[in-house]
Amino acid sequence: MESKGRNQIYLVTGGCGFLGKHLVEMLLEEVPDLAEVRVFDLRLDESMQHLERVTLIQGDISNSEDVAAAVKGSHVVIHSASLVDVWGRVRPEKIVEVNVNGTRNVIEACVAHGTQFLIYTSSMEVVGPNSKGDPFYRGNEDTKYEIIHDHPYPISKTKAEQLVIAANGQLMRDGRPLITCVLRPTGIYGENHLLMKEFYENGLLTKRCMLRTIPASVEHGRVYVGNVAWMHVLVAQKIQELPSTLGGQAYFCYDDSPYKSYEDFNMEILKPCGFSLLGSRPLLPFFILYFIALSNAFLQWLLKPFCTYGPILNPYTLAVASTTFTVKTDKAERHFGYRPRFTWEQSRNRTVKWLQEIDAQRCAGK
Repeated sequence: MESKGRNQIYLVTGGCGFLGKHLVEMLLEEVPDLAEVRVFDLRLDESMQHLERVTLIQGDISNSEDVAAAVKGSHVVIHSASLVDVWGRVRPEKIVEVNVNGTRNVIEACVAHGTQFLIYTSSMEVVGPNSKGDPFYRGNEDTKYEIIHDHPYPISKTKAEQLVIAANGQLMRDGRPLITCVLRPTGIYGENHLLMKEFYENGLLTKRCMLRTIPASVEHGRVYVGNVAWMHVLVAQKIQELPSTLGGQAYFCYDDSPYKSYEDFNMEILKPCGFSLLGSRPLLPFFILYFIALSNAFLQWLLKPFCTYGPILNPYTLAVASTTFTVKTDKAERHFGYRPRFTWEQSRNRTVKWLQEIDAQRCAGK
């Protein structure tokens, strides 16, 4: 692709995370004339030290001094650092500290140090599913939908996104305007996805047989991590060419991955590893699932003083899994020429290969 990164410095916050590592790899591949890619994270991945033009910076996104030091001298910031927790494994105050205050720190550092371009990794959950369980069927960025949240994670991402959009056009100390843009991935999957690995490990406990609990008619949009990274890299380039078009905008991240229930989609990855999904219809009545989710929430509250108990199933995750949320949009293609870098077949095969390698290592006793 035609590069706007000649001798520029990019900063990727959360660059050692699931999406962050894919982002860094995509930047190095697609913008070969970058001077430097700074990777800012609380926990550094030492395996990234060998990458040319990559500088690892350890720091806390909620510490304004750490953030300012990382931002200073950079031309573009891709802010993907986030604390993702929908299981109650992290205190709500900590989620706000990282997701909201951390984002505010990034904006303030950009303004103070003249870093003009900021791309923020938001989430579909800033829109929904809402707490009423209203379906979002083939919606786009302009679809009218009642946004109602009562869980710390989507609330924090919504506030952070609002901060970033509101900051667009804010004058920096050198008199130039800050240009911001927001990307909203739907459910991300791909190599090194920890939640997919957790599904795999839980499935081993039931001899690779999993019970259908959600109707197949409940559809969700999923997007491959490589395509999410590609959209970020493309936006980081195009926002410099088309600031009046991209500035202050929010875009869903999408690709050709099929609309399926979470269970049916996960089986696309797990089935080649010998897993099976039992039942064409839910084998448990919904009220039993809801009772289990409530019981998990009660047990979590009961154990809170002693330990962290964060099961996958709780009232929030059940509501998300049982509510249709699918995106159908071409806004990114119209505004900056986005098309998925990886087909569905490529995305699935790459993810399956990763999980099969884990499975082979397990079978070999490693």
